[in-house]
Amino acid sequence: MTSATPTVTATIAGKTANLRYQHLTPEAREIAKQCVMDFLGVAIAGADDALTVILDAIAEEDSGAPVATVVGRGTRTSMANAALINGAMSHALDYDDVNFRLGGHPTVPVAPGVLALAEQRGLNGRDVITAFVAGVEAECRVGQLMGKSHYAKGWHNTGTIGTFGSAAGCAHALGLDAERTRHALGIAGTQAAGLKSVFGTMCKPLHAGKAAQNGLQAARWAARGFTSNPDILDVPQGFAATATTTPDPDAARRDPPEGFHIPQTLFKYHAACYMTHSSIEAVATLRERHGLRGEQVERIVLNVDQGHFSVCNIAEPGTGLEAKFSLRLTAAMAFAGRDTSSDGAYTDAMTQEAELVALRDKVEVKAATFENHSASEVVIRLRDGREVRQLTDVGIPMTDLDAQWRKLEAKFRALCEPRIGKERTDALVAACRDLENQTDIAAVLALTRIH
Repeated sequence: MTSATPTVTATIAGKTANLRYQHLTPEAREIAKQCVMDFLGVAIAGADDALTVILDAIAEEDSGAPVATVVGRGTRTSMANAALINGAMSHALDYDDVNFRLGGHPTVPVAPGVLALAEQRGLNGRDVITAFVAGVEAECRVGQLMGKSHYAKGWHNTGTIGTFGSAAGCAHALGLDAERTRHALGIAGTQAAGLKSVFGTMCKPLHAGKAAQNGLQAARWAARGFTSNPDILDVPQGFAATATTTPDPDAARRDPPEGFHIPQTLFKYHAACYMTHSSIEAVATLRERHGLRGEQVERIVLNVDQGHFSVCNIAEPGTGLEAKFSLRLTAAMAFAGRDTSSDGAYTDAMTQEAELVALRDKVEVKAATFENHSASEVVIRLRDGREVRQLTDVGIPMTDLDAQWRKLEAKFRALCEPRIGKERTDALVAACRDLENQTDIAAVLALTRIH
């Protein structure tokens, strides 16, 4: 980097502070609205999860000014508590969106803080869209900076890098200039945390909540003059220097071909770790195409990227949470025709069902190399000597955004109508579709109440 080249931290802060709604492409605006709708859906579905109940109870004990809505719970609390709870509950089912440029889940760290500020400050829908996109762009640039070694070492990008996204989105919502945004990023960087060793426990979704809360607080503190290192991503012993061995500052500063990183967002249609999805869909395709039954199968081989092994290869899961991170068991569920899109399917009892255990034990996971690490080639060997195979990659973003909206709306309705009823689900869908014209974000969030 030459003296004339801005640091990565300065680049991100400047782009965050200067972003305006009119700068957003129609594609970026549309996907932002889809992200918000999907966030509300998975949050409503996670509102009664055990971890949400615990966090909500602690927030009530701690009290705080009731200025922000806890999605689905029907309670209002402080902005910091709402960001924490909404971030955690929306990741509780592991059913929220993914962006590989971040290397994690982009919406759940960013939306909770931005929405809390929107309620407290009376921001409108255009403000929410712009601040949200600013946050997602920031975390994707940090993801590009960190490269693959950060995640491979054991850090959970949603928790670590997501903290920067939350700080940037909230800094934009607060109207911070570039200099104060740099300090907000610095405050975020010294708090960024999250370890992959806790996957399959309540702490994985907690990472999203803490990222949302810590980023929100970082921006609020910076707004009042709290300082940090303004080049936290660049300096010796800074975030990149300590947490990656593959830093790429040029990739972080470079503008993406699409103009924004948010069009690379991928939505989930199975309530399990995203790295299981290509295998799930390939297994289901082969089962349906060839009319296969369990007794015909000798072996099911999942050829996946080596990176899957440290993320979602729990060989013999014993809980519903662990099942979400088991390539073997989710493949068995797909072959058995189970509804992998329903969080209710992932129970502790399910992991011990004889049919699924027998199928699970026929599944072998092997390392393979593909152009995209999200791809999976499934080979099913049959007892009669035949072999059928399917290559599937869910890591390719849809370009037909109308079709993507229809898929997301179907998912949203399936999650929400049993919990809040058709009338309020209809109203939420309409509000999200017309988010840029919403003037009362608190009224929109009030529709989420299930109690």
